[in-house]
Amino acid sequence: MTALSHIRIVLVGTTHPGNIGAVARAMHNMALTRLYLVRPKFFPHEEATARAAGADRVLTDAVLCDSLPAAIADCTLVIGASVRARSIELPPLDPRACARQVLEHAATGEAALVFGPEHSGLSNADLDLCQQRVAIPSNPEFASLNLAAAVQVLAYELYRRAGTHQMAAETLSPPATRDEVERLFVHLEQTLKALNFLLPNNPQRSMRRLRALVNRAAPDQNEIQILRGILSATGRAIAAADVKSDP
Repeated sequence: MTALSHIRIVLVGTTHPGNIGAVARAMHNMALTRLYLVRPKFFPHEEATARAAGADRVLTDAVLCDSLPAAIADCTLVIGASVRARSIELPPLDPRACARQVLEHAATGEAALVFGPEHSGLSNADLDLCQQRVAIPSNPEFASLNLAAAVQVLAYELYRRAGTHQMAAETLSPPATRDEVERLFVHLEQTLKALNFLLPNNPQRSMRRLRALVNRAAPDQNEIQILRGILSATGRAIAAADVKSDP
């Protein structure tokens, strides 16, 4: 299971069934599957299904709850989406910071993003149940986003960040073992001796400094192979030059 599978979208008091369907579509676009509905006015509803445009599974699996506390009871992080400040002000997160926090918690537990009714947003009582608040930057003269649009923005940030982490994990080469590093040092010293680079009376002085440099760099296995490849090519070039220089 990925971190995204531990993230739920919670809609509180949604009044228009089409918005529920549009949210389901936005979630499905960004690989989010867990929709919780707190006291929706109309659900299930044919307009929700129509607006989902193929994200029917998200609607079918949606969890209906009688209250927000019930919807978030097992969550370790709850973030409310609202441009409204709390009575005890907490600086709002921006969408990227929100995605970072949610994914960090979703790695080991359950996290929720909570959205309020279309016309009024989350109440102060709802926000009091949230540990953080996220606000999507927008035109201050018209700051109210459509419910599905707000979900889409935050879902995109989650998907983008989760995808970046997954891609990094897939493409990152394993760190080099100490044996591989030591073999590099042996190869490096042999090559530098062939180049007459090392001081004859104190060859370990330069090697010690090179060892410190490599250790600070902490090369991975691919990087060790590249360095060994360079040393092998250098050795072949030295051997070819020696052959040419023989009478």
